Amino acid sequence: MKKKILNIEGMSCSACSNGLEKYLKQQEGIENASVNLVMAQAQIEYDEKKLGSSDLDRFVKEAGFKSLGDEISSNSRSSSFRSILVFVILAIFMLYLSMGEMIKLPIPDFLNKMKNPKGFVTVQLLMAILFILWGLDIIKNGMKSIWHKMPNMNSLVGIGVMANFFYSCYHAILIYQGNTSLVNALYFESSGMILLFVKIGRYIDRNNKAKAVQSIQNLVTITPKSGTVLVEGQEKVVPIDEIKKGDIVIARPGERIIADGYVLKGEAYMNEAFLTGESAPVSKKEGSKVLAGSMNYDGYIEYVVENIGKTSSISQIVNLVVKAANTKAPIARLADRVSGFFVPAILLIAIFALCYHMAIR
Repeated sequence: MKKKILNIEGMSCSACSNGLEKYLKQQEGIENASVNLVMAQAQIEYDEKKLGSSDLDRFVKEAGFKSLGDEISSNSRSSSFRSILVFVILAIFMLYLSMGEMIKLPIPDFLNKMKNPKGFVTVQLLMAILFILWGLDIIKNGMKSIWHKMPNMNSLVGIGVMANFFYSCYHAILIYQGNTSLVNALYFESSGMILLFVKIGRYIDRNNKAKAVQSIQNLVTITPKSGTVLVEGQEKVVPIDEIKKGDIVIARPGERIIADGYVLKGEAYMNEAFLTGESAPVSKKEGSKVLAGSMNYDGYIEYVVENIGKTSSISQIVNLVVKAANTKAPIARLADRVSGFFVPAILLIAIFALCYHMAIR
């Protein structure tokens, strides 16, 4: 069995992560799967003789989500911000046309819904179509989740947006046929606003997750890539991969400690704030413990390596953080079970409300 962690795009709620996890577990060749909503990752244990990386990506896509690489590029985030900014301006224009008269804003006659209803409907319809195309990924993911009998928040958003859109399209057709009294029964801007708020929320969520991942990566890279080792009384600069337990390493002022160890010779003050949060320098003398990644402020020391690489304190902290993020707490598992009933319950209530409304008309 082989384990692999995939970064996932498109998850917005516990129902999403729970549905993806269930779908992955149903696939032949996958022994176990755990999906973490906060880290937006899927940890999969699978038979590498039956499945490959492309198969895992395909399973994620079939479930209505997207498998990403190790990180989201800053260009991608900048592009998302620009598209959101464009549609924010478009949404403000839609609201201005549909509700500007309520606060007595001047609206040109050719866009005024009372003076030129057909022109107003045409502009609103075109802008709504742009929003639908922009949010098509949300709608498609929601429909895929329903198809796989795992409805989630995307399903609710997609159904709500499309029901609103087609209802307004029906009234738009009647307006084109001459029934201009329905001009106030158009809700194209509602579809656009729903998609806009969802996209903004996901943009903020994605940025926060990217910052969390970046913080962990910064911890990993805080140790230097090379160090000065004493070999038979001679100084030699070697890469971190060649340093082993028992080596004597030199740390001068301004240099970082390359591995956990204890001071053999010298005295210095160390900055260990990255680990302890304490901003005040810590005095290190002969016999004192030094930690990988700490900064030597002012002294010369020689220290003996005790733990290097994966066995160092900083690496163990990173492993604990990643493990904690990929392990579900009991309350998280309870939320997953509740979400499995919540979305279907909302859909049933909506269907019942529709049937009741049609019956009493």
